[in-house]
Amino acid sequence: MPDPIDYNSRLLLLGSCFVENMGEKFAHFKFRALQNPFGILFHPKAIENLVVNAIGAKEYSDRDVFYFNERWHCYDAHSALSDIGKEALLQKLNDGLAQTATQLSEASHIIITLGTAWVYRNRTTDAVVANCHKVPQAEFSKEILEVDDIVASLENIIAQIKAVNKNCRPIFTISPIRHLKDGFIENQRSKAHLITALHKVCCQDQLSYFPSYEIMMDELRDYRFYSEDMVHPNALAINYIWEKFREVCLSDSTAAIMKKVDTVQKGLQHRPFNPKAEKHLKFLQALEQKIQQLQSDHSFMKF
Repeated sequence: MPDPIDYNSRLLLLGSCFVENMGEKFAHFKFRALQNPFGILFHPKAIENLVVNAIGAKEYSDRDVFYFNERWHCYDAHSALSDIGKEALLQKLNDGLAQTATQLSEASHIIITLGTAWVYRNRTTDAVVANCHKVPQAEFSKEILEVDDIVASLENIIAQIKAVNKNCRPIFTISPIRHLKDGFIENQRSKAHLITALHKVCCQDQLSYFPSYEIMMDELRDYRFYSEDMVHPNALAINYIWEKFREVCLSDSTAAIMKKVDTVQKGLQHRPFNPKAEKHLKFLQALEQKIQQLQSDHSFMKF
């Protein structure tokens, strides 16, 4: 891939729960990455809304939130941001927008994972929501985004990003997680719409596409690669796809540093039988020296 990711890169990860899997890997290896400031966003319209609002410096206020089931929510964000206090939620929303705006302008790479083409439209406002927050389904109409709608959404996302950061490289992927609650046939239709739209956009703009969905469907065609719900990839599958991603999207220069970081991370997780043993104290001293060396070379790393 042109302009591969290295330890000088600044990353923004947006999208479905597969972004969370990749984000955990980047966090483990101490890359500079901001992951889903508005929580998991499943469809392209939700991602577009976040990008547009962040760049447009929107400020969330009382009219953008609502009270339901003893918590305050916002239809633009995942329920992970919901809070028992209205002001606390508004603070999270506005902080998340500010973080997103900063990272959009500074990021060298933006990784966007699309999960579904199915969306829910609020019957009162006629707006497509990012999350329903378990509000009764009668309040929404369900619809599938057509290919042209997805293309328009993706093109706007790219145009908005390029307007503030022309040197940024977007990397798109489609989540391998199947949305079977929509139905088996409906899930396939959804993924087909996303794949068709995304490849149309990537071919036009020479954008990068990483085939996480295709790897899961074609290489890992066995339920031993799934978690107990038979929908989400398990640790074995995530590690396999991460290694493929690393080979394609990360610079060769990162390998040695990642190995050192991994050694430190595993060392920090070690639990001794005797914390005061001389052997363990020497181990801690050596570990501290490794941390100091990494931080000397990469001041942004925090352990």
